[in-house]
Amino acid sequence: GCVVVRDGRVVGRGWTQPGGRPHAETEALRRAGELARGATAYVTLEPCSHFGRTPPCCNALIAAGVARVVCAMRDPDPRVDGRGFAMLRAAGIAVEEGLLEAEAQALNAGFARRIREGLPVVTLKLATTLDGRIATKSNESKWITGPAARREAHALRARHDAILVGSGTVIDDDPDLTCRLPGAAPTPILRVVADARLRAPVTARLFATAAIHPTLLATAPGHPPAALAPYQAAGAEVVTVPRGEGGLAFRPLLARLAQRGVTRLLAEGGAGIAAALLREGLVDRLAWFHAPAVMGGDGIPAAYPLPVEALAAMPRFRRVASRPLGDDWLTEFERT
Repeated sequence: GCVVVRDGRVVGRGWTQPGGRPHAETEALRRAGELARGATAYVTLEPCSHFGRTPPCCNALIAAGVARVVCAMRDPDPRVDGRGFAMLRAAGIAVEEGLLEAEAQALNAGFARRIREGLPVVTLKLATTLDGRIATKSNESKWITGPAARREAHALRARHDAILVGSGTVIDDDPDLTCRLPGAAPTPILRVVADARLRAPVTARLFATAAIHPTLLATAPGHPPAALAPYQAAGAEVVTVPRGEGGLAFRPLLARLAQRGVTRLLAEGGAGIAAALLREGLVDRLAWFHAPAVMGGDGIPAAYPLPVEALAAMPRFRRVASRPLGDDWLTEFERT
């Protein structure tokens, strides 16, 4: 985001547009027009200094005649990483960096993770009873949580680029995996199905709507083209990734997603996906919805065995937020 301020008044504001272009700075400067000359530009991320699909934002700020740039965080992209600030200072623009840096780092965590590690930030969403069960032994799960929690789950989808489920969730729940908040603008969320054995039926709603909503089927190598053709004919993109313990290897899958621009991935289920991501150390955040109910030991757990033989081997998280949603409770965690 970028806000241009002159004489104590906001004269232009902008944010990076869908698809990543135009950038926030050029949008804010366009709206400010001549009022940008001598103004201060506040930006969340260091202005870019390289030519890509668009010219550098530093050039735009210099040409607009801003007097000062206040920035929250450096851009981790090695093509920028301080070069933007250096360009601005060389042009005589005062630069201050690090204001609200922690907040900006949290806001841009997915972008930074993709640049530094080639992976998206992964949020594992769980909706369980108090004793950590996601469904009865007969796979009944609708609905463990109430309407307020389900609305918040849709809002959670809207804050992510892609949603990941396993074939078991497709078979048991037949989900849409779309954001259906009343009044919300539709967002193009990539729906990803991890299905090593091609168990998910092509008649499932995910594939029936694949021509409308972007859908990716990730499966293991070795399937004959005739087995993949029905999914492709429905409009789904099919990719192959190596096998892992009990299914697919998720680190290569996440790397594939990052390569196509996914910075924030929401994993919604089920217990096999949760266990695989936790086992591979890929879960960065937990969004845990608790319903005030107890199911008992014959219910399906939130995660299948990892396994963990010592307490020191458990994936650990720290609580960062907690709030009620009707009778339910949402607790958010980050990996320690």
